[in-house]
Amino acid sequence: MNMKFSEKAEQLDAGIFAVLNEKKNELVKQGRTIYNLSVGTPDFPPMPHIMEAVSEAAKRPENYKYALSELPELLDAVQSFYQKRFGVQLEADEIMTMYGSQEGMAHIAWALCNPGELVLVPNPGYQIFSAGPRLCDAEVWEYPLLEEHQFLPQLDEIPEEIARRARYMVVSYPANPICRTAPESFYRDLIAFAKKYEIIILHDNAYSDIIYDGRRGGSFLEYEGAKEVGIEFYSLSKSFNYTGARLSFAVGNRAVIQKFKALRTQFDYGIFLPVQYGAIAALTGPFDGVKEQCRNYEERNRALCAVSAGMFRIARGQCSYGRRYRRATRILRTFVWS
Repeated sequence: MNMKFSEKAEQLDAGIFAVLNEKKNELVKQGRTIYNLSVGTPDFPPMPHIMEAVSEAAKRPENYKYALSELPELLDAVQSFYQKRFGVQLEADEIMTMYGSQEGMAHIAWALCNPGELVLVPNPGYQIFSAGPRLCDAEVWEYPLLEEHQFLPQLDEIPEEIARRARYMVVSYPANPICRTAPESFYRDLIAFAKKYEIIILHDNAYSDIIYDGRRGGSFLEYEGAKEVGIEFYSLSKSFNYTGARLSFAVGNRAVIQKFKALRTQFDYGIFLPVQYGAIAALTGPFDGVKEQCRNYEERNRALCAVSAGMFRIARGQCSYGRRYRRATRILRTFVWS
């Protein structure tokens, strides 16, 4: 039988992380040691109290039914966490769950865009920022993040006709893959820009808890007027090593949240209840483990940079294989990203 597929399916290749994972598996079969820096799954385990909450909830038969919505305790936990962590007050109807920010970014374009409408996305940026709009036949306009501009979008350089056509704009700080934060002044300018052109802002905040050098990872919603123009995605994946559980939150503008939630009821029956109980434990439990983990990431970062710089200098004959380089190499050998 000659199988025929949709034009959209024919236009799409496998996602880059799926391709890289196949390549990794091929090399592992060859006996190669792989340091996998692709998909970014933490190699730290979830904290014991989180795993215990999931395990205990999974023992109860009633937790295997359709969830249909968020547990009230989970909404309370998100409200308390956002107030304590960011100083942001959220109402229950300004919160929704999803199977990870990746899924949220993929589907929200269906709620915000018609075919042919325009979305602003960063370049470089995470692939789903562009893939999501394209899946619903929206156009993508990439705004550049350049070193000479501190890797910030130059809002006043976005052409007027582009800004007026844009339905929403994706912003992400701390940014993947450029590892930069944004100053407070940028967010104030961003909110003013969004109001002027009636652009909805989607702020991806997956890395706010993995940040070094005395910087503070904040929330877009901390700034006056932010709720009027947009929402934020907050993920448990990187902060709490909850990646496989696939649980993130969209929070902020009530109208956007409620419309997006209604759309998702067409294909989703809620997050598995044991996963919700684990999220409650993460959000209400001690935060010390997250801070310690961040310090470990910082040590790895410095070790990797030291090795990279050392190899470059050795290659150029500027230094010998020194003590600091050997120590950094030993640190790197103690872990493998997977």
